[in-house]
Amino acid sequence: MNQDHLDGAEGDDQTDRQSPGATADPSVPDGVDPSGSSSSAAQPAADELAFDVDQLPGGATATLEAVLMVADEPVPAVRLATVLALPVDQVERLLRELADEYAGRDGGRPRGFELRSAAGGWRIYSAPAYADVVGRFVLDGQSARLTQAALETLAVIAYRQPVTRGQVSAVRGVNVDSVVRTLTARGLVAEVGTDPSSGALLYATTGYFLERMGLSSLDELPPLAPYLPDIDALEGLDGNGGAV
Repeated sequence: MNQDHLDGAEGDDQTDRQSPGATADPSVPDGVDPSGSSSSAAQPAADELAFDVDQLPGGATATLEAVLMVADEPVPAVRLATVLALPVDQVERLLRELADEYAGRDGGRPRGFELRSAAGGWRIYSAPAYADVVGRFVLDGQSARLTQAALETLAVIAYRQPVTRGQVSAVRGVNVDSVVRTLTARGLVAEVGTDPSSGALLYATTGYFLERMGLSSLDELPPLAPYLPDIDALEGLDGNGGAV
């Protein structure tokens, strides 16, 4: 067969494929589009979607919970729907059902956490009713992981209390405003008055500090104070009207 015959056959074949009323080519297998694409091409390939949420333990609901548990900020329903490969309206319905379930609205046990819509998305939060308990746990955990700067500041306050922030800054050689606020927030130090000469706030350690250190009183602190400068030598450092 010469090249002209091949070209002519190819042209006839293209004409048949492009003609709206053309009959099916008997040489083309069933289920295959004459253009060469499979009739199932519109469906995602198996390797494009590595999972089917309905086949996972607990189905779509449990899968949605798993994603929400690792979210560190509110996640929009559209993004959740994309991740789970589900319709947005179905995901929104599941979110509302979970929120009701966690709150015990269907007669179940209220959970210690809740699913809340905030900032344009959804996220799991601890329930407000348990704020005091959760706060105590968080503060207790944080106090064991104080930075070196916080530990040094705490030591100066413990050995030279009552003391102002300006006086602590003079001992450490750096500004300690943010560190003192952190120590105050964690209940390790507290405001105990104002300095008579400058009006600056005075800080001292708390009973919680003694509890965390395993001490009965400040008298049990190791003898480090003689190595710190005397407070009298640090006077005049808070002459800004108590802003320190």
